[in-house]
Amino acid sequence: MKKTTSILIVEDDMIIGANISLQLTNLGYEVDGLLSRGEDALVHIRENTPDILLMDINLKGKMNGIETARAIQAFQNIPIIYLTANSDEATFNKAKETHPRAFITKPFNKLNLQRTIALVVEEMGEKKSITPPNDVEVLQDRIFVRHNGKMEKLLLQDILYIEANRNYATIVTLKGKLVLSCTLKTMEENLPKASFIRVHRSYMVNIAKLDVVTDHHIEIKRKVIPLSKTHKELLMNRLHTI
Repeated sequence: MKKTTSILIVEDDMIIGANISLQLTNLGYEVDGLLSRGEDALVHIRENTPDILLMDINLKGKMNGIETARAIQAFQNIPIIYLTANSDEATFNKAKETHPRAFITKPFNKLNLQRTIALVVEEMGEKKSITPPNDVEVLQDRIFVRHNGKMEKLLLQDILYIEANRNYATIVTLKGKLVLSCTLKTMEENLPKASFIRVHRSYMVNIAKLDVVTDHHIEIKRKVIPLSKTHKELLMNRLHTI
């Protein structure tokens, strides 16, 4: 079944936002949420990642849309379409620094919204269809990771934890670190769930290597790793079954 494209709307004017939500739903898209503050968008995206972010540049709260986009891009890579009533060059240049997929200028009509999002969705599909060389190949007790242009063997039992940095994942072992050009989500999908578990948006750990578990963090070889509320229950359940 083809996945419906999900879109998070972050719009200062809730009447406009509700109208956009209705139009997107009628066009067959899934509206992931309707928010008016950048701070709320940050919290939402940490828990639920949409396919596209429809972002108003002028927002309520401490952060405008551009600042919110920068904060989101520090931990997640989501295609952004800006909504803006500002046509001045300074605002455009600041927004351009966040590499949005498109701009929609207010006031806009349904056809403009439909065509812009359709073009972004098509572009996303084209990029996904270009399959890069696999950076990770998982076997029963080991993985082969692409490092410095070649595939290197790494035993699963030697992995301590994996740390995310946007579109890169750093595998940490007792002997050193390997930086891969793939996301933590990709690692999570490939590694055996019996041995590895996500404990934070930026960390995945080898359960067998845990030294300390507290309410808010865990420790592996004296490395303090944050433990988020959303992952704590799953970790505790997993530990009880070992």
